[in-house]
Amino acid sequence: MKQIIILLFAIIPSALFSQNTVSLGDGKSPKANLSQVAWIAGHWQGEAFGGITEEVWTAPLGNSMLGAFKLVVDNKVKFYEICQIAQESETIIFRLKHFDSKLIGWEEKDETQDFPLVKIEKNAVYFDNFTIKRISEDHIIFYVVMENNGKSEEVEFKYNRVK
Repeated sequence: MKQIIILLFAIIPSALFSQNTVSLGDGKSPKANLSQVAWIAGHWQGEAFGGITEEVWTAPLGNSMLGAFKLVVDNKVKFYEICQIAQESETIIFRLKHFDSKLIGWEEKDETQDFPLVKIEKNAVYFDNFTIKRISEDHIIFYVVMENNGKSEEVEFKYNRVK
Protein backbone atom coordinates (compact mmCIF):
# COMPACT_ATOMS: atom_id res chain seq x y z
CA MET A 1 0.00 0.00 0.00
CA LYS A 2 2.85 2.37 0.89
CA GLN A 3 4.37 1.81 -2.59
CA ILE A 4 1.06 2.65 -4.28
CA ILE A 5 0.77 5.93 -2.34
CA ILE A 6 4.35 6.87 -3.23
CA LEU A 7 3.63 6.06 -6.88
CA LEU A 8 0.48 8.22 -6.83
CA PHE A 9 2.43 11.15 -5.37
CA ALA A 10 4.95 10.73 -8.18
CA ILE A 11 2.36 10.49 -10.98
CA ILE A 12 -0.26 13.06 -9.91
CA PRO A 13 2.06 16.10 -9.66
CA SER A 14 3.64 15.36 -13.03
CA ALA A 15 0.18 15.04 -14.60
CA LEU A 16 -1.01 18.27 -13.00
CA PHE A 17 2.10 20.23 -13.87
CA SER A 18 3.20 18.55 -17.08
CA GLN A 19 5.20 20.74 -19.35
CA ASN A 20 4.73 21.19 -23.04
CA THR A 21 8.45 21.47 -23.66
CA VAL A 22 11.03 18.70 -23.82
CA SER A 23 14.81 18.62 -23.70
CA LEU A 24 17.06 16.95 -26.25
CA GLY A 25 19.68 16.10 -23.63
CA ASP A 26 22.45 14.06 -25.23
CA GLY A 27 20.14 12.83 -27.98
CA LYS A 28 20.38 13.41 -31.71
CA SER A 29 17.81 15.41 -33.67
CA PRO A 30 15.50 13.24 -35.80
CA LYS A 31 15.08 13.55 -39.54
CA ALA A 32 12.70 16.37 -40.52
CA ASN A 33 12.14 18.96 -43.20
CA LEU A 34 10.63 22.43 -43.40
CA SER A 35 7.49 21.28 -45.19
CA GLN A 36 6.46 19.62 -41.90
CA VAL A 37 6.37 23.01 -40.11
CA ALA A 38 5.16 25.23 -42.98
CA TRP A 39 1.91 25.72 -40.99
CA ILE A 40 3.81 28.19 -38.77
CA ALA A 41 3.93 30.71 -41.65
CA GLY A 42 1.68 33.72 -41.13
CA HIS A 43 1.09 36.87 -39.10
CA TRP A 44 0.35 36.11 -35.44
CA GLN A 45 -0.58 38.30 -32.47
CA GLY A 46 -1.10 37.66 -28.76
CA GLU A 47 -0.46 39.01 -25.27
CA ALA A 48 2.42 38.36 -22.85
CA PHE A 49 4.72 40.21 -20.47
CA GLY A 50 2.10 42.93 -19.95
CA GLY A 51 1.90 43.84 -23.63
CA ILE A 52 1.17 42.79 -27.19
CA THR A 53 3.33 40.15 -28.84
CA GLU A 54 3.56 39.80 -32.59
CA GLU A 55 5.25 37.22 -34.79
CA VAL A 56 5.50 37.12 -38.56
CA TRP A 57 6.77 33.94 -40.22
CA THR A 58 7.55 33.41 -43.90
CA ALA A 59 6.88 30.21 -45.81
CA PRO A 60 9.85 27.89 -46.43
CA LEU A 61 12.24 29.27 -49.05
CA GLY A 62 16.00 28.87 -49.41
CA ASN A 63 16.14 26.08 -46.81
CA SER A 64 14.75 28.31 -44.07
CA MET A 65 11.75 30.09 -42.61
CA LEU A 66 12.27 33.65 -41.36
CA GLY A 67 10.52 34.88 -38.23
CA ALA A 68 10.33 38.29 -36.58
CA PHE A 69 9.03 38.83 -33.03
CA LYS A 70 8.11 42.10 -31.33
CA LEU A 71 6.96 42.91 -27.79
CA VAL A 72 5.08 46.21 -27.37
CA VAL A 73 4.20 47.49 -23.88
CA ASP A 74 2.42 50.85 -23.38
CA ASN A 75 2.74 51.46 -27.12
CA LYS A 76 6.56 51.17 -26.97
CA VAL A 77 8.71 48.38 -28.36
CA LYS A 78 10.52 46.54 -25.55
CA PHE A 79 12.52 44.17 -27.75
CA TYR A 80 12.68 42.28 -31.04
CA GLU A 81 13.81 38.83 -32.08
CA ILE A 82 14.94 37.71 -35.50
CA CYS A 83 14.34 33.97 -35.82
CA GLN A 84 14.87 31.19 -38.30
CA ILE A 85 13.90 27.61 -38.67
CA ALA A 86 16.62 26.23 -40.91
CA GLN A 87 17.09 22.98 -42.76
CA GLU A 88 20.44 21.50 -41.78
CA SER A 89 21.38 18.20 -43.33
CA GLU A 90 18.44 15.90 -42.63
CA THR A 91 16.88 17.86 -39.74
CA ILE A 92 15.73 21.36 -38.77
CA ILE A 93 16.89 23.79 -36.08
CA PHE A 94 15.35 26.91 -34.50
CA ARG A 95 17.66 29.92 -34.00
CA LEU A 96 17.12 33.42 -32.70
CA LYS A 97 18.83 36.69 -31.80
CA HIS A 98 17.45 39.42 -29.51
CA PHE A 99 17.57 43.16 -30.14
CA ASP A 100 16.50 46.13 -28.05
CA SER A 101 14.11 48.78 -29.38
CA LYS A 102 16.98 50.46 -31.27
CA LEU A 103 18.13 47.16 -32.81
CA ILE A 104 21.18 46.83 -30.59
CA GLY A 105 21.86 43.11 -30.22
CA TRP A 106 21.77 41.32 -26.88
CA GLU A 107 23.91 38.38 -27.97
CA GLU A 108 27.48 38.75 -29.21
CA LYS A 109 27.89 39.44 -32.92
CA ASP A 110 28.53 35.81 -33.89
CA GLU A 111 26.22 34.28 -31.28
CA THR A 112 22.70 32.89 -31.61
CA GLN A 113 20.43 30.98 -29.29
CA ASP A 114 20.00 27.57 -30.88
CA PHE A 115 17.21 25.08 -30.22
CA PRO A 116 17.83 21.70 -31.90
CA LEU A 117 14.86 19.57 -32.92
CA VAL A 118 13.72 16.95 -30.38
CA LYS A 119 10.65 15.57 -32.15
CA ILE A 120 8.02 16.52 -34.67
CA GLU A 121 4.33 15.69 -34.98
CA LYS A 122 1.59 16.70 -37.42
CA ASN A 123 0.51 19.74 -35.35
CA ALA A 124 3.49 20.27 -33.06
CA VAL A 125 7.22 20.77 -33.29
CA TYR A 126 9.40 20.23 -30.23
CA PHE A 127 12.74 21.96 -30.19
CA ASP A 128 15.01 21.79 -27.13
CA ASN A 129 12.93 23.61 -24.45
CA PHE A 130 10.91 25.40 -27.15
CA THR A 131 7.63 24.01 -28.53
CA ILE A 132 5.20 25.29 -31.16
CA LYS A 133 1.72 23.73 -31.33
CA ARG A 134 -1.03 24.34 -33.88
CA ILE A 135 -4.38 24.41 -32.11
CA SER A 136 -6.31 25.30 -35.27
CA GLU A 137 -5.71 27.06 -38.57
CA ASP A 138 -5.95 30.41 -36.77
CA HIS A 139 -4.45 29.60 -33.35
CA ILE A 140 -0.96 28.52 -32.31
CA ILE A 141 0.83 28.40 -28.99
CA PHE A 142 4.56 28.79 -28.37
CA TYR A 143 5.98 27.32 -25.14
CA VAL A 144 9.45 28.48 -24.11
CA VAL A 145 11.53 27.54 -21.08
CA MET A 146 13.01 30.75 -19.64
CA GLU A 147 15.41 31.36 -16.79
CA ASN A 148 14.11 33.75 -14.12
CA ASN A 149 16.09 34.38 -10.93
CA GLY A 150 17.91 31.07 -11.33
CA LYS A 151 14.70 29.09 -11.85
CA SER A 152 13.46 27.57 -15.09
CA GLU A 153 9.89 28.41 -16.01
CA GLU A 154 7.80 27.43 -19.02
CA VAL A 155 6.17 30.51 -20.54
CA GLU A 156 3.14 30.24 -22.84
CA PHE A 157 2.53 32.55 -25.82
CA LYS A 158 -0.97 32.18 -27.29
CA TYR A 159 -1.34 33.61 -30.79
CA ASN A 160 -4.23 34.32 -33.11
CA ARG A 161 -3.76 34.71 -36.83
CA VAL A 162 -4.00 38.35 -37.96
CA LYS A 163 -6.38 38.65 -40.91
